[in-house]
Amino acid sequence: MAEAADFPGTSPSPARRWLRRTAALLVGTPLLAGLLQVPADPVAHAAPPSAKADATGSRTVDVSLDKLTPTTPGEGDTLVVSGTVTNNGKQTVTDAQVGLRVGPVNSRSAIDAAAKRTGFQPGTEGTEVGGKYTEKFSKLVPGVRQDFSISVPVKELSLGADGVYQLGVALTGQSSAQPYPQVLGIERTFLPWQPDAADTKTKTTYLWPLISSTHLTAKNESDEQQTPVFKNDDLADELAPGGRLEQLLSLGSDLDVTWVIDPDLLASVEAMTHSYRIQNPDGTTTRAGRHQAVANQWLNDLETAVKGKKVVALPFADPDLASLAHNGKAVSGSLGHLKEATDAAAETVDTILHVKPSTDFAWPADGAIDPSIVDVATSAGAHSVITRSDSLREANLQYAPTAARPIGGGTTAVVADARLSTAFEGDMTEAENSTLAVQEFLAQSLMINLQDPDKQRSIVVAPQRMPSASQAQSMAKALTGLSGGQWSQPEDLTAAAKEKPDPQATTQVPSAGSYPASLRKQELPQSAFEDIQNTQNRLDRFQVILTEKHRVVTPFGRAIDREMSTSWRGRPTEASDYRTSVWGYLKELTGQVGLIQRSDAKLSGRSATIPISVQNNLVQEVDHLVLRLCSHNPTRLKIGDGQCEEKPIKVSGGHSQSVKFTTTANANGPVPVYAQLYTEDDQPYGDAVRFEVNVTEFTLTVMLVIAGGLLLLVLAGFRMYTQRKRAARKQAQEGPDEGPDEGPEGDSGSESGEDDPEQPSDPTPDTAPESTDPSDTGERVDR
Repeated sequence: MAEAADFPGTSPSPARRWLRRTAALLVGTPLLAGLLQVPADPVAHAAPPSAKADATGSRTVDVSLDKLTPTTPGEGDTLVVSGTVTNNGKQTVTDAQVGLRVGPVNSRSAIDAAAKRTGFQPGTEGTEVGGKYTEKFSKLVPGVRQDFSISVPVKELSLGADGVYQLGVALTGQSSAQPYPQVLGIERTFLPWQPDAADTKTKTTYLWPLISSTHLTAKNESDEQQTPVFKNDDLADELAPGGRLEQLLSLGSDLDVTWVIDPDLLASVEAMTHSYRIQNPDGTTTRAGRHQAVANQWLNDLETAVKGKKVVALPFADPDLASLAHNGKAVSGSLGHLKEATDAAAETVDTILHVKPSTDFAWPADGAIDPSIVDVATSAGAHSVITRSDSLREANLQYAPTAARPIGGGTTAVVADARLSTAFEGDMTEAENSTLAVQEFLAQSLMINLQDPDKQRSIVVAPQRMPSASQAQSMAKALTGLSGGQWSQPEDLTAAAKEKPDPQATTQVPSAGSYPASLRKQELPQSAFEDIQNTQNRLDRFQVILTEKHRVVTPFGRAIDREMSTSWRGRPTEASDYRTSVWGYLKELTGQVGLIQRSDAKLSGRSATIPISVQNNLVQEVDHLVLRLCSHNPTRLKIGDGQCEEKPIKVSGGHSQSVKFTTTANANGPVPVYAQLYTEDDQPYGDAVRFEVNVTEFTLTVMLVIAGGLLLLVLAGFRMYTQRKRAARKQAQEGPDEGPDEGPEGDSGSESGEDDPEQPSDPTPDTAPESTDPSDTGERVDR
């Protein structure tokens, strides 16, 4: 951003006017400033000509500035600067002293440049305060850290016009190798100087995010209460005293900020207030959670903190808008999840915190936008997109314009200041880092006001989504200093979005090619959205059979929202694992309803019934299912009246049901059949059960043949019986007349034929001789 070259401000007294003129000369001509500093800078004056060439020598001693109070000094205050010095060289430093240097800074870019400088640069470090406002050390042994603390009345700093001043904390000394006084170490920070209230104050909106990563799994216990299962106990640690979320809440409660809340965090904490389980490392077993009191306390404190304040609710689970825009739109149904997440957001916040939030804001990762991100961000109903000045860049303005501006289609871009928004992204656990960040934040804020002091502007600060506890503490310290300053006044985000836009501010949304490559690498890939849609499709098929849909649809719907969360950026493995776990648990649930495998069946009659069993291991009843049994060869085996027969299924929770199908056999032998469950819209549900029916019964034709054969056999037996009976009777009649003396002649056939001409069909060969010959094939019983 281009900025004004002149240092603006006013002076309330002639002395200050003289100091302001002096300051302007110092800033306008660095060389002259260096010359003017000579009388007040005996250290620099005593250095030999080679001192400039040895500028790297000013890094010999590390100067750490750990504390500066007050952060925004007034005229009657005493400035206290404390920290440590450590000799990182190889030789002992003697005649050392720590002193202060003060000089004006005239632009935001000058603040940036000063903050980045490391070594001492004569002519740019301001004027040494000197006198008794130093701390001396007889010697600094290598590697030994020494503390220092300097207290100086603000009036002794000779601060002139309202504005930002560089405050240098420098250590001078000498060593045996360089036996002359020189600057061996320096650290710089900034003093915002606005002792009297500015005529026009900048409206400052600070977003205070309550966002966390995903903690709940998709799995619930199979009890009536659906006891939730957490991945681990990390959320409890964040909520406990001193934890990240506890610090954000306790610090934010005392600040005038706009709360930006992920409803998923509220839902997760609310789940902890009841009975809950924690997944063990083995991923299969769980243990009882015991932090209900901590969760209750945090929610109660939050409800108190947001009462009467503006609350912005992000879509549930804070979906990654850029990933959706760049990789999700190509997958059918992906944008529908964003609308559902937005709808769930307002209800969740209202139910838990009893406050109606605004859902009119979309916040892409790091505020980076392009046309497709804007389209996706507004597709679910948001009318304002929170972006950042390093994305929607100003080309010509020499001041920071009001944050809100129209970007077309009824959409407002709320452009957060990039410098202020990123001020606390570093490691704030180190006291020095925190102190420097706070002072630079305040300096940049004041400089914005001084860029155009007659024009009131609205500035928005959108920090990182999940500040650490130490970052939150630094943010709070800066905002406390800002509230005590004389140039800023608070404003909530809703009001900031409605501010009159600056007509000269840029409204051109950057192209897709300008989207940062580093952010694009962190996005969810298209395959992730394909996985998500597969899960949604399976859920859609599952819910149609449920009688208590809310027990499944709601938790899985929220789990799908979590799969798209911005918090997965930079954690692709964890994101994939979570999607896999959601899919696996849904598959496990859908598998609780299905057909029981069975063995092959034998059919020994023309018709019979085949039982198929349906098992429901869910705790709720299932309905709207159809069981269909089909034959692969209906000409041999019919199911019902044809190839297939189907019957409606309704099974109570924890029970099974046996369904019988009528079959008709037309031929013997094995016939493949299969059973399949279907939903009422004719979609297959679960796996089919396949088995064989082995038909061993006889057909009608075979039965007739057998019956005919049996009849012939009976008739043949009856004929043989009558013939033998006649022969026996005849023999009995002839026996007494002939007597036993006839001998062999009595067997003459001619004689028998003449005596009994009425039985020509009873010849003697009807017995043994005939039975020894093969029977005529036309007489077999198996015809």
